[in-house]
Amino acid sequence: MIPLALAFGFFGLTFRGPRVRFWQRMTWTGLTLGSLSLIAEPKLRRTRFGLREAALGLGSAGVLYIVFQIGDRLTRLILPKGGAEISAIYGLETLRPRPELAARLAFIIGPAEELFWRGLVQARLVKQFGLLPGYLISTIAYGGAHLVTGNFTLIGAATIAGAFWGGLAALGVPPGALIISHSCWDVFIFLIAPTTRKDSRAISATVTQGPHATNVPGCLEVVP
Repeated sequence: MIPLALAFGFFGLTFRGPRVRFWQRMTWTGLTLGSLSLIAEPKLRRTRFGLREAALGLGSAGVLYIVFQIGDRLTRLILPKGGAEISAIYGLETLRPRPELAARLAFIIGPAEELFWRGLVQARLVKQFGLLPGYLISTIAYGGAHLVTGNFTLIGAATIAGAFWGGLAALGVPPGALIISHSCWDVFIFLIAPTTRKDSRAISATVTQGPHATNVPGCLEVVP
């Protein structure tokens, strides 16, 4: 599947480049994959954002946030490097002004990921293989696209988030609701109420930040 191969290539370029320009690369990846989705799937251009979509989106974002609060604590207990990997992800917050990051996450990165991974990839896989196989393959692909980070906590988080939004899509939740859910969740968990302590994020940013650093250890799009 050409769009899927393209996404893996873009994710590799996004996560393996210089850390200081991570958000710029992530934004261009979102713009590219989101635009491709709108071109390839005309029905996505008719995505609605009404009261029903807002209610479903905000409600599902809240459920996923609770799941990640629990997951954060379990990760720190189970994985030896879990705490450090989580803090490294949040360290990306320091690379750009917070209002700018909120705009990138809410209006480009979050919507683009839903348009591409659920609106294009999952929809086509479901048509080709059936509902359950298509859902499972797309979820694995979404998590697999994050393997390039080398951050096992991020890979697991992306897979869980992908399974959650993919499951909603499989149940018939409309794209508008998924976009609202993903965008609001991104902004809330990354900028408003992170699952990790602020002092841990500051330490991580001090240790890992640098203009020549590579192997960006993750973002929420994710930056699941």
